[in-house]
Amino acid sequence: MSTSQTPDQWHGQSPTPISPADAYNGYIAANVVFALDRIGLLDRMERGEALYQDDVDTLTTMDTDRRAAVLRAAVGCGYLKAEEGVFLPTETGRDIARSRGYFTWAVGGYNEVFAHAGALSTGTARYDEDVHRDEAMVALGSGQADQSMFARQVQQAFEGVDFETLADLGSGTSARVRRVVSEHPGTRGFGIDISEPATAIARRNIAEAGLEGRVEAVCADALDLLAPNGGIGGAADADAVMSFLLLHDLLADPSTRADIFPRMREAFPRARSFVFADTMLRPVTGLDDKLPIFSAGFELAHAMMGVPLHPRETYEELFRCAGLRIARREPMATPHTWLYVLKAD
Repeated sequence: MSTSQTPDQWHGQSPTPISPADAYNGYIAANVVFALDRIGLLDRMERGEALYQDDVDTLTTMDTDRRAAVLRAAVGCGYLKAEEGVFLPTETGRDIARSRGYFTWAVGGYNEVFAHAGALSTGTARYDEDVHRDEAMVALGSGQADQSMFARQVQQAFEGVDFETLADLGSGTSARVRRVVSEHPGTRGFGIDISEPATAIARRNIAEAGLEGRVEAVCADALDLLAPNGGIGGAADADAVMSFLLLHDLLADPSTRADIFPRMREAFPRARSFVFADTMLRPVTGLDDKLPIFSAGFELAHAMMGVPLHPRETYEELFRCAGLRIARREPMATPHTWLYVLKAD
């Protein structure tokens, strides 16, 4: 079993308490990063390419004054350096571009949830009735993070997994299952996600990648899939199951929590390998004088949605009770996110 030391970034990078100036400017900076991605500049920034004024003008039909304001704000945040007729990405700007998934997830996906945290807390608004998340942006942000931060680690995890059919629960835009299947000739995969917008994006991306017939995107609730007679076509024949950043949702109901992994084994009777990753509740001892990226937002968003989070020990006890042996366990780049390769006894 891998038991790597937790990465330094898990222990926090932003000093606390956060000053009024840092809190305000950080909020603006997060929105600037999201805007740069929507304009189409972050790919070039990540590569360190110079952004010439004339080139930038051709990328979008939006008002040039507004575009100029976004670029000026990016310069003010230190992500770009302005010279005559050109913007040069700084090293921090390149790092921000590599981390875009966090901003797509938070600003694009959960902006409404965070903005209404007060109303949700006082009961004057209800999640999923008055307040909603943008499911497509949540899926896109997760896919961006997967590609930039998790891809190599997932590839290594599957080096010891023999499979013909892979089911990915909570697959978002199916970016991960597409990549794993493409790396393993002769295999096929099913990406299963509850979000119709994310599934539509997945189907388009599968076609563009030329993987139709090998990868199928299915819009379905994983909880329904785990119910008796809830299988989906060939997905029930999967001999490997994968799930990233979904398990906390499956475990939300305390009345069914202990049944989730036994149900999963019943729903996928041929599966001998399970590759799971999830962001978990920070231990109390980790709440010190520095704040890591993502953790506070993840915890707050799920509290507003009424989804409880759990420490690592809870997951591992549930795995054990379901007869799933931990073959590999290691920390991922996103703080307090653990990757597991489990084997069915």
